[in-house]
Amino acid sequence: MRTLILASILTFGGALSAMADDIIKVQTDKSVSEALDALEAAIGNAGATVFARIDHAAGAEKVGTPIPANQVLIFGNPALGTPAMQIDPRAGLFLPLKVQAYEDANGQVWLAYEDPKETMDELDDVENSPVIEKMRGALAKLTAAAAQ
Repeated sequence: MRTLILASILTFGGALSAMADDIIKVQTDKSVSEALDALEAAIGNAGATVFARIDHAAGAEKVGTPIPANQVLIFGNPALGTPAMQIDPRAGLFLPLKVQAYEDANGQVWLAYEDPKETMDELDDVENSPVIEKMRGALAKLTAAAAQ
C-alpha cells in the first residue's frame, strides 16, 4: 500500500512539473491592469473578441485574503477556434483562450498562458493541425504587444 501511495505522489508530482513547463511567461514592466488593458486593445485590433476579464485579486480581497494583482482575460476568434472544433468538437473544452497577468512575490509582472499545443495534446488531430501553430503565433504576438 505504501508503495502505491508513493507511486501516486511521484506521478502526480511529475504531472505538476509537466504542467508548469506548458506555461509560457512574458515579462513586462507594466502593471497588471496596464498589461491587460494593452492585451485587450491588441485583441480588438486583431479582430478577436474579449469575453471576460476576471480580477482574482479583487475576489480575494472580498474574502479577506489579499493576494498580489492577478487578472485573467478570456478571448477568442472564431477564425481560429472553429477549425479546431471542426477537427474535434472536444477542442471547445479548451476554448476560448486565456491569458493571465499577475504580479509575483518580487513585484515583477508577467503575462502567462498555456501553450495550446500542450492544452490540446489529448486531441491528436487538433494538436498536429496547422490551426495550433496559428493559435501559438497569435498568443505570442498578442502577449508581446501587450508587454511592450
